[in-house]
Amino acid sequence: MKYLYRLYQLCIAVPLIIVATIITSITVALGCTLGDGHYWGYYPGKWWAQFILRVLLLPVKVEGRERLLKGESYVFVSNHQGAFDIFLIYGHLLRNFKWMMKAGIRKIPFVGAACKMSHQIFVDKSGPSKIRASYDQARQILRDGTSLVVFPEGARTFTGHMGTFRRGAFMLADELQLPVVPLTINGSFDIMPRMRDWHFANWHRLTLTIHDPIRPTGQGADNIRQTMERSYETIMSALEKEYQGFVENPDQ
Repeated sequence: MKYLYRLYQLCIAVPLIIVATIITSITVALGCTLGDGHYWGYYPGKWWAQFILRVLLLPVKVEGRERLLKGESYVFVSNHQGAFDIFLIYGHLLRNFKWMMKAGIRKIPFVGAACKMSHQIFVDKSGPSKIRASYDQARQILRDGTSLVVFPEGARTFTGHMGTFRRGAFMLADELQLPVVPLTINGSFDIMPRMRDWHFANWHRLTLTIHDPIRPTGQGADNIRQTMERSYETIMSALEKEYQGFVENPDQ
């Protein structure tokens, strides 16, 4: 069955994904240029992500959407198990949001241009001024009422376990007094671990758990620390048992 699934990927799924990615990227870029960037920057990407998971025959389970209030902005923070985290969140969170992503994504053909045109936030770590500019953009997006999705580990795991969290997303939420929503992803590491990028995907269920929003209880260092700790513990609590427990990520 494993080799039949790989043959299906090679002959059917991968060609369809490449075509869908090119079409979606062009659609996003043109739509954001000519029309409503809030619409074109989200919906084509959502449909593209859903399509990729469906064409790869990957089952998806989402828990906790009822915990989110319509019209409220959130800072979503998630563990980062693998590349399929993107498709799971983009396709199945069902909230209009912007990503905070590595600046290197700009270099991906078609995808990088679409992300730039749709005003996703590239985190450029080449200098303090570039980092400040990234967070200024994120701050403005949140003030405008759009939600934000951040992987506070800053990099995908090598082990399936969580590494440490960085403070940036929690500082933004504290400054603007917005609720932080922890997200737990299970299954992405089993489908394509970081060490096997660009290899065949393994068939495995994906699960997205949307936890209760953590609302600010004050403002300042204590609130940032408490929110970050609660988010970490909450995400960890819903991980599969084999991936629970802290393991240091070497590129954090």
